[in-house]
Amino acid sequence: MSEALLRLAGVHTHIGQYHILQGVDLTVPKGGLTVLLGRNGAGKTTTLRTIMGLWHASRGSVSFDGQDITRRATPDISCAGIAYVPENMGIFSDLTVRENLVLAARRGEPERARLDWIFGFFPALKKFWNQAAGTLSGGQKQMLAIARAIVEPRKLLLVDEPTKGLAPAIVQSLINAFRELKSTETTILLVEQNFNFVRSLGDSVAVMDDGRIVYSGPMAELAEDRHLQQRLLGLSLDAHQQRLP
Repeated sequence: MSEALLRLAGVHTHIGQYHILQGVDLTVPKGGLTVLLGRNGAGKTTTLRTIMGLWHASRGSVSFDGQDITRRATPDISCAGIAYVPENMGIFSDLTVRENLVLAARRGEPERARLDWIFGFFPALKKFWNQAAGTLSGGQKQMLAIARAIVEPRKLLLVDEPTKGLAPAIVQSLINAFRELKSTETTILLVEQNFNFVRSLGDSVAVMDDGRIVYSGPMAELAEDRHLQQRLLGLSLDAHQQRLP
């Protein structure tokens, strides 16, 4: 097992009167891709938002790269080297593709070599460079959201359901991008329900249920064990190729 880059220990998160996370213990090894699975409402998005400080843990701790970030503000967590791609993508619709990436780069114009690297995965972004982001297709917006997160090198990338509603060709572009990111030693924590997508990419997996982690281990073990899939997820990855209920 690789050294842990991110660790959640006994994390509880309340949103108003609702107790969403109920003692989450999660370890994300450095340099790989960890998949967070679970039914809708299990607490996956809340976990990502708690890591980013958008919601603060009411109990427990979140540590990143050896530092306690449990109570840090979101901008400080971002500056520490974590980027977040939310399910709603989080792009600025009224700004152009270029303006979205300039804002994300923080230091002004992105480096040319970095842009060329991103365009290799997402050529549509180069084509629509000066077009308002709100006029892009759903798949192109997802490309832009991920490009914003990686326009500068990051230690950890949090991504919430990147393939939702996307065409297979665009999903393949995302697979290529994530594989390349893994080769650059960027650590990725991915919430996803497209099984083919996670099986081809995931190194480790954690399964959530009712605000807790109920299983963690190598992705290969879960992908090969139909009985374990049925017990944890209520379905077989082979029988249900697309998404969790």
